[in-house]
Amino acid sequence: MRVAAKLILASALTMALASAAWSQTPPAKPAAAAAAAPAAQPAAAPAPAAPKQPPQPARAACNTPGALGVARTVEIDTTGGPGFGFEHFKELDFLKEHEVVLTFDDGPWPRNTPAVLKALADECTTGIFFPIGKHATYEPEILKQVYAAGHTVGSHTWSHANLNNKKLTEQQRKDEIEKGFAAVKWALGGIAPSPFFRFPALQHPPEMVTYLGNRNIAIFSCDLDSFDFKASKPEKVVDTVMKKLEKTGKGIILMHDFQKHTAEALPALLQKLKAGGFKVVAMRAKSPVATMPEYDQELLKDVKLPTVSQRPVNSVVTTVSE
Repeated sequence: MRVAAKLILASALTMALASAAWSQTPPAKPAAAAAAAPAAQPAAAPAPAAPKQPPQPARAACNTPGALGVARTVEIDTTGGPGFGFEHFKELDFLKEHEVVLTFDDGPWPRNTPAVLKALADECTTGIFFPIGKHATYEPEILKQVYAAGHTVGSHTWSHANLNNKKLTEQQRKDEIEKGFAAVKWALGGIAPSPFFRFPALQHPPEMVTYLGNRNIAIFSCDLDSFDFKASKPEKVVDTVMKKLEKTGKGIILMHDFQKHTAEALPALLQKLKAGGFKVVAMRAKSPVATMPEYDQELLKDVKLPTVSQRPVNSVVTTVSE
């Protein structure tokens, strides 16, 4: 009995001591708290505010019976840099069956861009133009015509540099993007274009995709490429586009208003689209791009002496008789 009593007493003392020790131990942190958040990273600089400017001129009223026209217009909120074109971006599938978006790269260019504008006007339809910054400074009046006709204008870098080129620094890649937009703005007489951007050769460095997202600039790839820069004749451009549309049924079409064969092919292509029951969708940005002041100023230094610009000979000297 004495042994049993001693055992009971020892057990009670042990429990009391354990209880006291437990009460002095700080409570364990929850697992979520234990996995503390990493040290705060410096926030990305906020994108500049979109400028206030007069609305873009509306497309001219269509007086052509049975023209291809524009089936609908969509407005794009470019916050966060959405991507369009299934070649690279598959999240935003907004086109209905037999709907197309016409896009044109590398302009503005003498004769070719005006011919593209005429073909679009004849069918009362529209497109998105992605001009090269340098070309915009060569031919600002042509780019003004694009904008005045109600077409959407974005940008395609300053010099058409492949931004995946490992020899370019990150800053040089950013310069290509920002100076391109600044050049388009300058060519449009101070009117900021849409925050729509297409990478040259559709080469998308991940860092620059993130950069454009932080700048609230939408990125355009394509759904089908016309490969008009490889075409030996206009008919090849039409054939390539229509064959691809037979497979995809819809899509953002990549062409180049810089290319002579594209300008020659466009009237027939628009007729084929109309005959095939395709409808054109216009894409408009909710707000214009906010260019960066330092690039606007840098560009003014570059273009203040147009007589020393790098315009190609055939855009300066034209044979009028022989």
